[in-house]
Amino acid sequence: MSTERYNPRDAEPRWQEKWSEAKIFETDNNDAREKYYVLEMFPYPSGRIHIGHVRNYAMGDVVARYKRARGYNVLHPMGWDAFGMPAENAAMQNNVHPKDWTYQNIAAMRSQLKSMGLSLDWSREFATCDVEYYHRQQALFIDMMEKGLVYRKQSKVNWDPVDQTVLANEQVIDGRGWRSGALVEQRELTQWFFKITDFAQDLLDALDTLDNWPEKVRLMQKNWIGRSEGLAVRWEIAAGSGPVGFTDVQVYTTRPDTLFGASFLAIAADHPLAKALSENSQEIASFCDDCRRAGTSLAALETAEKKGIDTGVKVKHPLDPSWELPVYIANFVLMDYGTGAIFACPSGDQRDLDFARKYGLPVVPVVMPKDGDAASFEIGDTAYDGDGVMINSRFLDGMTTQDAFTAVAEKLTAAKLGNEPVAERKVNFRLRDWGVSRQRYWGCPIPVIHCEDCGVVPVPKQDLPVKLPDDVTFDVPGNPLDRHPTWRNVACPCCSKPARRETDTMDTFVDSSWYYTRFTAPWEDNPTDPAVANHWLPVDQYIGGIEHAILHLLYSRFFTRAMRETGHVDVSEPFKGLFTQGMVVHETYQIGSGANGKWVAPADIRIEDVDGKRRAFLLSSGEEVTIGSIEKMSKSRKNVIDPDDILGSYGADTARFFVLSDSPPDRDVIWSEAGIEGSHRFVQRLWRLVSEAADVLKTSASTPAKEGEGRAVSQVAHKTLQAVGSDLDKLAFNKAVARIYEFLNALAAPLTQVAAGKADTAFTSAVRNATEILIQIIAPMMPHLAEECWAVLGHSTMVAEAAWPVFEPDLVAENEVVMPVQINGKKKAELTIARDADQNAVSQAVLDLDAVKAALQGQAPKKIIVVPQRIVNIVV
Repeated sequence: MSTERYNPRDAEPRWQEKWSEAKIFETDNNDAREKYYVLEMFPYPSGRIHIGHVRNYAMGDVVARYKRARGYNVLHPMGWDAFGMPAENAAMQNNVHPKDWTYQNIAAMRSQLKSMGLSLDWSREFATCDVEYYHRQQALFIDMMEKGLVYRKQSKVNWDPVDQTVLANEQVIDGRGWRSGALVEQRELTQWFFKITDFAQDLLDALDTLDNWPEKVRLMQKNWIGRSEGLAVRWEIAAGSGPVGFTDVQVYTTRPDTLFGASFLAIAADHPLAKALSENSQEIASFCDDCRRAGTSLAALETAEKKGIDTGVKVKHPLDPSWELPVYIANFVLMDYGTGAIFACPSGDQRDLDFARKYGLPVVPVVMPKDGDAASFEIGDTAYDGDGVMINSRFLDGMTTQDAFTAVAEKLTAAKLGNEPVAERKVNFRLRDWGVSRQRYWGCPIPVIHCEDCGVVPVPKQDLPVKLPDDVTFDVPGNPLDRHPTWRNVACPCCSKPARRETDTMDTFVDSSWYYTRFTAPWEDNPTDPAVANHWLPVDQYIGGIEHAILHLLYSRFFTRAMRETGHVDVSEPFKGLFTQGMVVHETYQIGSGANGKWVAPADIRIEDVDGKRRAFLLSSGEEVTIGSIEKMSKSRKNVIDPDDILGSYGADTARFFVLSDSPPDRDVIWSEAGIEGSHRFVQRLWRLVSEAADVLKTSASTPAKEGEGRAVSQVAHKTLQAVGSDLDKLAFNKAVARIYEFLNALAAPLTQVAAGKADTAFTSAVRNATEILIQIIAPMMPHLAEECWAVLGHSTMVAEAAWPVFEPDLVAENEVVMPVQINGKKKAELTIARDADQNAVSQAVLDLDAVKAALQGQAPKKIIVVPQRIVNIVV
């Protein structure tokens, strides 16, 4: 029979409505089945989803649908990471309130996501800007204050003078704000901090338990936490060279073995010694001011020109008091790291070497490779920072670096400077406490009140939430909360005297550090229902971009520990399994080149094959366009694809299938018209083959064939079922897609035979069974098409509610084995033979192989050694 083409515009909204009416994706916390929590990192409501969202959420949806079919009680929620500067920028640029802008964007993106057919529990949806959400976040903040996990201190910060807010180091790029592009300034502000350092060792140790995380992410977290073991060494200030009140400079070092290579000490511009010296030297004060205007990110420090100023202060070498070294203030040393002071061994550190060469300071090699020659070993333009053998180091000469470390540690911890040891062993962490204060309106208000008499007072919980006022303006820069007298000015909850609210709001990373917990019971008056949270957590499979591998994941790991301390959960780790997907990339198109070049959108060109070469032309004029490199999709280069265009033209299932099929999910996927067209043709072919055979199949039983003509059909079906299940367990979506392509190719002729009425009952029954397997294994990836096919086979229930099929062991067992054949240990051939063949049969079959006959040249073998089902070795 002829059949109409599959029409996604009709089928997809129809099935989405049926799923919604049946509420089959709404999760019951009281369901007794084994739980499975799958979560994709929730999006920022920018107003439009992009192709990266399509890939990310398609992956999560495959997992959710697959696990649901496997019998799990699946939690698969969605929400919105909705606070942040873009809403305030939009308010200023478009004269719209941040709340209105945000909720309009949420509505638009919700509609787009729903059109993808995602199996989400929309009943649990929330946005972090919902009062109901940030109310509970404020309660968490107060609970953490009570546990001593929150404090306030004056701190040097990166200040964006345009956005008028504090930036994290990672938000300073080449000395400029990541959003505004303004040159960042250094300011001293009183800030709120979370004591993440209290958990530094635990956060580090627990990485070894996260077996289902990518190794590269665990390594990035390990490096960020940055545990090191070393010595805190006191360097005595030489008499008369330092300001009054300063007797020594403390330095933390992980390489005390290199002390005899010391050339100078360097201190931060904010070191107490530098500040004291600035009071009496305009030159030093000016240099320190210049340092404060530079970025404080590690990337900025590494790339900036190394500069310093000699303070005139001298320090005595801790291993030789007669040896004095100069103290410099240097722009690459920060107070936030270590003690704000370093000793420099130029021969062993490239940064120190560059500095020493610039300022004419000594460079003494003290470590050489184990096979080096002490008499000739020199340091040129490159420092030697490896381990090896000590040289030019007096009593350490000839020792390994490890032994020298121990020897110096023992000597200096036993020595005295005044009444204190010269040094002490110390464990240090690179990790610093998390500053969460942000000087902006569109964020969660910090729930404290400042009273001149009572100090800093938390808002009583019965007075929560501290709501953001709606009547604010953005006509001038700065935080509107500072300018709102009726909101800012309140009575102290302790003494009732006039007081003021905290006008800083929380870093948006706070909002996303516990949302996965709130999803477990978003209707609760308290931040969590601990019993429910403990049941669902940790998230079994978390999916998101590698760009969040450090801060978001680290802060979330801290929050679960903090919430454990405050009694809200009883788990330590938030995410059991983590998967970081690759980006969607696209080739670029440009008219002209260099500064005068103009980027062209893919929708504005046509691609042609001219003399075997791909060429691009403008649709409007026919002018040729240069095809450029394949890059991350970006608006600036116009190489973006609008998901609405794809969903409208091809349907959600085609888009989902393509983004899952093209490459391993942890790698970038290259978007191409040819690729999406190929997926569309597959959708149409599958529908045509199934629907044309449906009239016959829906009257047939569904039984795999153990023998006869249908056995081959059942074998390929059940082998594919087994393999695809294994692929989905490992998130190998592209491999599963490849198997589905092969399966349909194998099933095409049997389906055609059935449709033509040329199949007997047993064969038709085997084909129906195979077709149902096909429909069920495509259902997680192409759910609408699967439902349509399931329905034409006569099913009255939905495939979304069907259990995952079970493969027949007899049909997936391999009856043959391939064994390598060696002659005197060298491989000469391969033998394919029945798995249960005995040794005599194997020996005879080997001798009948043409390659073996040619090698033996009529000579009888001395021995034939058969390792059953593994290998055959012929000895001649």
